[in-house]
Amino acid sequence: MAKKVAILTGGGDCPGLNAVIRAATLKLVKAGFEMVGVRHGWRGLLENEYMPLDIKSTADILAKGGTILRTSRTNPMKQSGGAELLVDNLQQNDIWATIAIGGDDTLGVANKLHGEYSLNMVGVPKTIDNDLSGTDYTFGFDTAVQIATECIDRLNTTAESHDRTIVVEIMGRHTGWITVMAGIAGGADVIMLPEFEVSVAEVCDALRRSRGGGKNFNIVAVSEGAKLLTREGEEQLVTQSEEVDAFGNVKLGGVANLLAKEIERRTGFETRATVLGHIQRGGTPTAHDRILATRYGIKAAEMVEAGQWGQMAALQGDEIVSVPLAVAVGERKLVRPELWELARTFFA
Repeated sequence: MAKKVAILTGGGDCPGLNAVIRAATLKLVKAGFEMVGVRHGWRGLLENEYMPLDIKSTADILAKGGTILRTSRTNPMKQSGGAELLVDNLQQNDIWATIAIGGDDTLGVANKLHGEYSLNMVGVPKTIDNDLSGTDYTFGFDTAVQIATECIDRLNTTAESHDRTIVVEIMGRHTGWITVMAGIAGGADVIMLPEFEVSVAEVCDALRRSRGGGKNFNIVAVSEGAKLLTREGEEQLVTQSEEVDAFGNVKLGGVANLLAKEIERRTGFETRATVLGHIQRGGTPTAHDRILATRYGIKAAEMVEAGQWGQMAALQGDEIVSVPLAVAVGERKLVRPELWELARTFFA
């Protein structure tokens, strides 16, 4: 009987997920394994939600955004008896190994299931935020940066037409990778990230200098998780809800609207806010992300064939290698200071 390998996608959706599923399925089916897709992430393993995967069913999904397996933010480790139920379901369904595709939350669960329950787990890094350690880049990030940059380009034209300042809120809870890259690429006048403090007063000063230098409009790129600070360093927290998901993540939002009001109040410049939101997650993955995701899927399949459990596929330089899951989820990868200094070069 062929050994059965399950594959799941957890956490936020991301362009390139289907490319991983396609590549891993193709390689493992050709190697004689039986592939099964788990629907709705870890929740699917708790509720026995499966779908068969083969070369035919995954043949045309390379360019599709999102995930054919669906996803959820279910954390089995936070449910009473959840891990034990998951282990039992894997055994009852003769699932020999699991490929988990996700960010630090999803891969954190995979790491615990491998370490504490000796399950055969392999990880693939997925996050548009690009904040996982152990890998230079995650798939989905390039697509998100491209979308955010295109949006900034479009906002530039309307801001110039109306002599306005426009504050663009970009995804990034703990890190500002998308914001700093899209901000630089889109020529933003000010960039605000969770990693580095920039007060509202400093933002306004930079905008005044820009206008004084002859520019009639401005773009401010701000991460959703950036802190709004007064000149004295007092923090203003901005959230839409105090509710948290199963992994303890608070729903963020609203920083652009509050910042836009403060800029207009302090400078007198007509200011608007635009929240890009989930548009950054959706749509067709870029060619770069399709290729990177495909390479990750092949590497995950190779790790399954070799029995390299507790490992994650990772990009280091131009090579796809394996690193321990513990490394990937141990410490969040922050925007490097030198990249921040590059961004600050263009502040007026």
